[in-house]
Amino acid sequence: MTSSQSSQPGASGLLDKLRSTVNRGKAWLGSDLRSLFRDSRDEEALEELETRLLLADVGVNATSWLLEELKRVATRRGGDQTSITDALQSHVLELLQTVEQPFVLDSTHRPFVVLMVGVNGAGKTTTIGKLASRLSRGGNSVMLAAGDTFRAGAIEQVSEWGERTGSSVIAQSAGADPAAVMFDAFESARARNVDVLLADTAGRLHTAAGLMDQLKKINRVMARVDPTAPHETLLVLDATQGQNALTQAREFNDALGVTGLVITKLDGTAKGGILLAIARELGLPVRFLSMGEDVADLYPFEARAFTKALFTEPGQ
Repeated sequence: MTSSQSSQPGASGLLDKLRSTVNRGKAWLGSDLRSLFRDSRDEEALEELETRLLLADVGVNATSWLLEELKRVATRRGGDQTSITDALQSHVLELLQTVEQPFVLDSTHRPFVVLMVGVNGAGKTTTIGKLASRLSRGGNSVMLAAGDTFRAGAIEQVSEWGERTGSSVIAQSAGADPAAVMFDAFESARARNVDVLLADTAGRLHTAAGLMDQLKKINRVMARVDPTAPHETLLVLDATQGQNALTQAREFNDALGVTGLVITKLDGTAKGGILLAIARELGLPVRFLSMGEDVADLYPFEARAFTKALFTEPGQ
């Protein structure tokens, strides 16, 4: 079993990928901030920046913190636009570095169980396929558990990913008890000495008490086989959901104890500010960014690369 996946294929092209996907609309961070602070009084410029940050899903908490830090810089350095914009980039990087924590497999657990959770439409099952491919390329044997037994086509989708990535799949009929599927998958993975078990789960709304109860039941069933399982609980969040993604993260974390996040759909309309909101308010580790449809489009989160992408003008 490979202990860490941070150096596996797919990480080296993160900055180029981010530059081509994130912040593609009107720049809300970038070189035009220098002209904003040059042509406006500090107070006006900070008000404009506040609007940009809030519209980019940075959230009230993180926005307030950033503005307070910039006001200190403006007071100390006399409003020099270069100093202020450089300080903004520095503080964004500082904030994002607090949640830059790589996905690591603990070789003392076999199988290493990863419970995948999230609402429907966030890209959870596709992320499972991408992660299975990444782990397999890293030399690990992988099993998929089709635990979403309610959504039409979910079992078939997991099975297709199993074939595509060379992973074994454990599934039951539609409508089966998800906890029973997980128990069978866990026992099978142990018997076959599989390195990693990726468990899909139903993705109804985070506000549905039944979903959370079901996920808690899955955790209890897994604990009967291994008291330490699941060893990682990854929450998949759609970046285009904005502040709703922050709410989802808070609810799932309160119910299950989320250990890491996968942020998807950064190649859509998302401006990326939600990562700052999550970092400031929840501090949950961001394990991966998912961009694109290719099986290799899953990248370990790198705070420095992400920050550079946020401050890059469209077209650069």
